[in-house]
Amino acid sequence: MTASSPCTIDRPPSRALSVRHPCPIRRLGTGEQHHFFGYYNKTAWDRSGRYVLGHQVAMMDAPLTPELSAKVGYFDDQDGESFCAIDTTTAWNWQMGCQLQWLEGASGRTLIYNTRTGDPRARYPGFGAIVFDLDSGRKTALPMPVYVCAPNSRYALCVDYRRLYITHETIGYSEQGAPFALPLAPADDGIHRMDLATGETALIVSYDDLRRFHYVASMEHAIHWVSHIEINPSSSRVLLLHRWTERTADETCFLHRLITMNPDGSDMRLLECSDHPLPQLAADFDPCAVGTFDYEKSEYQISHPLWQDDSHIVVWSPHAGSIHYHLYEDREGGRVHVIGRDVLTENGHMSFSPVDKRWLLSDTYPDSKTNTRILFLYDMHEGRRYEIGEFYAPPDLKKENRCDLHPRWKPDGSAVCIDSVHEGARQMYVIDVSQITSGH
Repeated sequence: MTASSPCTIDRPPSRALSVRHPCPIRRLGTGEQHHFFGYYNKTAWDRSGRYVLGHQVAMMDAPLTPELSAKVGYFDDQDGESFCAIDTTTAWNWQMGCQLQWLEGASGRTLIYNTRTGDPRARYPGFGAIVFDLDSGRKTALPMPVYVCAPNSRYALCVDYRRLYITHETIGYSEQGAPFALPLAPADDGIHRMDLATGETALIVSYDDLRRFHYVASMEHAIHWVSHIEINPSSSRVLLLHRWTERTADETCFLHRLITMNPDGSDMRLLECSDHPLPQLAADFDPCAVGTFDYEKSEYQISHPLWQDDSHIVVWSPHAGSIHYHLYEDREGGRVHVIGRDVLTENGHMSFSPVDKRWLLSDTYPDSKTNTRILFLYDMHEGRRYEIGEFYAPPDLKKENRCDLHPRWKPDGSAVCIDSVHEGARQMYVIDVSQITSGH
């Protein structure tokens, strides 16, 4: 299989635009406990395709508190009934878990996850990360919680999850005494780079740097933060979403920019900005009138960016007055292509197959009437969408405790893993997609 060229993105389909093609599905675990992995931006499988990382919790949902714990561990995909727990953490959330992930550039079977250290002297007091070698059982403590690790496993990028809990609760970590008063755009905090071998850290870009970069008036009285930090396959470039708002309680008031930079913060490039008027800031606006997923379906949303390769980024975004799945070149003023103009019409969690860029995996948010989500593959060559599964989501799961599908590829491209609550419990499922991907 070979990677497809970005030039084939909007080719008219020769057959039906969208077809139903259910694929074999199986649950990991017995269902006696609840299990989930978290975000869509990394694989749960190790490089051998045998071991599948996950979190185990005693409940399907609960308010996040500093004492709420989750077990960290894995399933053996050759015997998927039993969950092997290796540790417990209280630094996690329902969307991203504890940023549990394999260090693919390290030797052996090595993983990393966030934890509460209890160290009040840390840059982010009480928070850090653990590197765990499954073969030796050795644990190495690191001084900052990670947001994303470079594919070469040499460095991680880190942010303050306490700040995220104030600005965007679903991806932050709760803390006693919160909410705290936070500076709007401090010069001494932002994105830190941490050496995974030594634990040495450095601030590479501050919130003040981001506010000054292509400044717009809506930033002046807003609080600033970053999310969706991702590192390209060669570990040489970083993308991020810079967000700001004057009303953190209402996500429809969030403003967004897609930015890239070098891992040391240099050569920063602005690829997209969705700054726009915000009538929601009126004093009489009621944020409770906004539906759970209205923010994700906003026509101004920039979300879920991920590298296709070292120089292209797939993202749901508005560009040239129209919102679509877009593919951006990593340069200011670079080409921007629409992907699946007629069939990819909703925001989702998208990623390309690790072995064949012909296949784009994604999902939808729950339909407002049926509360079902669609899982699908999109054929970049033929312009066709294959709907491979449909999953119910109880409407009483809200923003902070919802269970998005967050589909993730197996390293060989033969299967995907999702989190779902369609059986009345939060569980992980493996879906075999090889009939589609190997048949073309």
